[in-house]
Amino acid sequence: MTELRKRGGGGDDRGSEADSDHRPQSDAEADADLDVDCKAEGADVPDVPLSTADTDNTPECLNKALEGLPPRWKNYWIRGVLSMAMITFFFLIIYMGPIVLILVVMTVQIKCFQEIITIGYRVYRSYELPWFRTLSWYFLVCVNYFFYGETLADYFGALVQREEPLQFLSRYHRFISFALYLAGFCMFVLSLVKKHYRLQFYMFAWTHVTLLIVVTQSHLVIQNLFEGMIWFIVPISIVICNDIMAYLFGFFFGRTPLIKLSPKKTWEGFIGGFFSTVLFSFMLAYLLSQFQYFVCPVGFNSETNGFTIECAPTEIFILQTYTLPAVIQNTLGWETVKLYPFQIHSIFLSTFASLIGPFGGFFASGFKRAFKIKDFASTIPGHGGIMDRFDCQYLMATFVHVYIASFIRGPNPSKVLQQLLMLQPEQQLSIFFTLHSQLKERGLLPPV
Repeated sequence: MTELRKRGGGGDDRGSEADSDHRPQSDAEADADLDVDCKAEGADVPDVPLSTADTDNTPECLNKALEGLPPRWKNYWIRGVLSMAMITFFFLIIYMGPIVLILVVMTVQIKCFQEIITIGYRVYRSYELPWFRTLSWYFLVCVNYFFYGETLADYFGALVQREEPLQFLSRYHRFISFALYLAGFCMFVLSLVKKHYRLQFYMFAWTHVTLLIVVTQSHLVIQNLFEGMIWFIVPISIVICNDIMAYLFGFFFGRTPLIKLSPKKTWEGFIGGFFSTVLFSFMLAYLLSQFQYFVCPVGFNSETNGFTIECAPTEIFILQTYTLPAVIQNTLGWETVKLYPFQIHSIFLSTFASLIGPFGGFFASGFKRAFKIKDFASTIPGHGGIMDRFDCQYLMATFVHVYIASFIRGPNPSKVLQQLLMLQPEQQLSIFFTLHSQLKERGLLPPV
């Protein structure tokens, strides 16, 4: 890693703890803790030039309104106001529907990628080696082409069949994707410069790990969305809830440090955030399960050329009667309770978001401490960059995707039908006669 050190440049010695969450320590103590860690790491810590993430871009009107407050309370109000603005924006994009949600996910993905790549570029550019940023963005385009092409083939089969150019792109999609990636790979090899091979391979790995963390998991967010808006809204909401409640519990009651990587995290915030998030997710699941708009898979209607969200709700979104354990019956006097099965699933989702999800934030904290930066960027005053807000969301998206595939998803009739429509007429007839014969044998069709 010594090759990653910026030549002749002094790093940002003001590095402080990455997360501005709940805190048992003062800011000065957190900064000192970071400095000690960085000195202990010695030459393996790259000196990263001052970035925009270290500047204060809080709106002037907000600064004036809060002047005179202690820094701790000023940060509290800035975070609060901006959090409410982001939550309002979240509700707005949900109202605008799936297309806008997909575009927002793509925008967030590109911004997160840019923030991480910029950190590497600030180190890399001191060697004046060619093509790092160009190739990084080229690989981003290649990977997005692959993933969104797969999505187009899976969920928009009817549209693909109707448009001849799309038929060609769909049929040879993976070959085209590989050819595009191979072109980037060859360009990287041609860009290698003597005496700097190791650094260039560091940066090649940097780009690919960033693609794995950001782009792959963003694709899973979209896959979850197509399973039903509820699988998009609930996971994102419970991560937001956990972040807010853990911050509030830590801010007012935090005394006991949780983990050295994030000295402002406390056990009080961690535990308070857990119980608050489980309760919130249980109530949110009950509310959203009542609406077809949220529970139905998102599909494409070839007649209207638009998204449709209509279905007969599956059993996990239908009220069921459950018999309570004897202990609870004796305590509360209730024998049964009516719940949506999805509410039970929401408990598992919120438990993961509260107990495992924060490790995504700890991972990001360790990354930022390694490069002596406070935040990934300064896009959102009081919060840092977009990546600072989505470090836990990406881990949550992966868990939800695995959870759906393992415990929820069954055969999808609409996807099967789309695949059948892509077959040749003789293949379709063969399947029709086979299915007709099977249904007659099972007594589901009357004999002719």
